[in-house]
Amino acid sequence: MSPQERSEPENNPKLTRNSPKTHPKKIDLHNHTALCNHAEGSVREYVEAAVAAGIDVFGFSDHAPMDFDPKYRMKFDEMQLYRAMVMEVKEAYRDRIEILFGYEVDYLEGHMDERVLNAEVDYLIGSVHFIDGWGFDNPEFIGHYEHADIDEIWRRYFDAVEAMAASRLFDIAGHLDLIKVFRFLPRGDIVSIASKALDAVADAGMALEINVAGYRKPVEEAYPSPALLRAAFERGIPVTFGSDAHKPEQVGLFRNEAEALAKAAGYTECVYFRNREMIRVPLG
Repeated sequence: MSPQERSEPENNPKLTRNSPKTHPKKIDLHNHTALCNHAEGSVREYVEAAVAAGIDVFGFSDHAPMDFDPKYRMKFDEMQLYRAMVMEVKEAYRDRIEILFGYEVDYLEGHMDERVLNAEVDYLIGSVHFIDGWGFDNPEFIGHYEHADIDEIWRRYFDAVEAMAASRLFDIAGHLDLIKVFRFLPRGDIVSIASKALDAVADAGMALEINVAGYRKPVEEAYPSPALLRAAFERGIPVTFGSDAHKPEQVGLFRNEAEALAKAAGYTECVYFRNREMIRVPLG
């Protein structure tokens, strides 16, 4: 019996409703649109890039609207437009690629909106981009790192990730160790710092994405690190993949590296979601 099989709780609905294994598929669930105001390209250009990259299941998960940091997300009155854009390409490309619809939701207490959380989606990605309102991954606010204890910053970040998972509102944990984006690393052991957050992700039956955007950032590695990915595998946390593309040309980049990370951690399968239900497929 594998570590995954040993550690998956039998009474967890997100794990027990999975579909039977099928043939290997290339999955890419974290991608944006121009509606978020910091991405470019049409949805058709993203889909064409996904087809060219050999992706079988491609998901749009643009930044969900909320009443905080509106500069970097769609407006509430654009939600219907966003859905219509994705549904149009879903139908147009149905014989070439499966298109899924979701949101990346910022976990920020007091600012998440029921219109998003109750939307008809295939999946929701729960992400942490703020620590007490500080946008730690935004280069505009990088100076804050110089005036704070780095270990405390990492602890507070993973406390937020733990709370995000414990809310059980989401299907996928987004870029688990995003806090490393600018290479400000803690003195303490990272797996130990993240252990409660990983436990919460496992208990919630969530998947964890291997997000390759980190290769495009100063940290120059995927989220999560190999050590955290191995710790996730040991807890039976399923894995999925995301380009986190903000341009069509970023779709499918570093795909081989992401799959190699998964296999090195022990994974032999990955997952995606359809109508909030987890589907497992073998790794290619």
